[in-house]
Amino acid sequence: MIKVVSPSNIAIVKYWGKHGRQLPRNASVSFTLSNAVSETTMMFSPKAGPKRNIHFNLDGIEKISFAEKIDRYFDSIADYMPFLADYDFHFESHNTFPHSSGIASSASGMSAVAMALCEMQRRLENKEELDLQRVSLLSRLGSGSACRSVFPDMAVWGKHQDWEGSSDEYAICISHHLHDVFKDYHDDILIVSDREKSVSSTAGHGLMESNPYAPTRYAQANDNMKRLKSILASGDVEAFGQLAEREALTLHALMMSSDPSFLLIQPATVVVIQKLREYRQETGLPLYFTLDAGPNVHLLYPDAVAEKASAFIISELMPLVENGRLLPDQVGKGAVIVS
Repeated sequence: MIKVVSPSNIAIVKYWGKHGRQLPRNASVSFTLSNAVSETTMMFSPKAGPKRNIHFNLDGIEKISFAEKIDRYFDSIADYMPFLADYDFHFESHNTFPHSSGIASSASGMSAVAMALCEMQRRLENKEELDLQRVSLLSRLGSGSACRSVFPDMAVWGKHQDWEGSSDEYAICISHHLHDVFKDYHDDILIVSDREKSVSSTAGHGLMESNPYAPTRYAQANDNMKRLKSILASGDVEAFGQLAEREALTLHALMMSSDPSFLLIQPATVVVIQKLREYRQETGLPLYFTLDAGPNVHLLYPDAVAEKASAFIISELMPLVENGRLLPDQVGKGAVIVS
């Protein structure tokens, strides 16, 4: 038995558009989170019959579609892990946040599975250490953004000329590039809706192939990756927040300009953003937002203003969201094996 706790992550520079075998059209950078996690236990035993059996339970409920997805994933990584054909598997998983609502559940879930498999292989081969680069690569083959969840603090995925060691194949940790202000940054997730998204991220990525704004977007992302490097080193939280907001709105503009177009933000999302911007203009507090591929609002702020920012979020933003709830989060330490 192997239990892994692996976090979701929130991209600051967004990855939207892919090619080949889960390869990104542009580089991206993300915060690793602490509280939005998948807790996954993997049990395995020698195969009982001619066919490999996989069972997957989420919150105690059997998910046949998840098991089928894992089985396809195992087939896709057979060249890396041929031993998978010789075992039956049973997974028990729990998310601390709503599944498929735009908080990167595939990132936390698939990175947890990939780490459990790499730990299994490490034990079978009697190796001393787990290779996190390999974990990241195998996570990517399950879900692109999952490769970033492996590492603490912040990670870069995608080859970029200004980020040494960056690769399309796996993510790299960039903790050593960060000003201290970004090492305990907050990301409070205001859950506008916990319903499953109307359009999956996989489908959204595919629509970028015919999006007329795609080339301009990839150039913009490349430029923002360059700009963000100096911002992260200097600790400029205002420049960081402005870039994060522009990236979030660009992501959703790309969705709305796809063919067919789709809209994942909801009226409450817009109301929250407007209220936040009014508050920031009045107070000067460095409270900013970003969005993932969904309606929920990620509220970004440095630890130094946590008391004021949190009070505003709870008293002024939460009431704007019907049945809304808040998942307070912060920069975290990446995926870990707990047993």
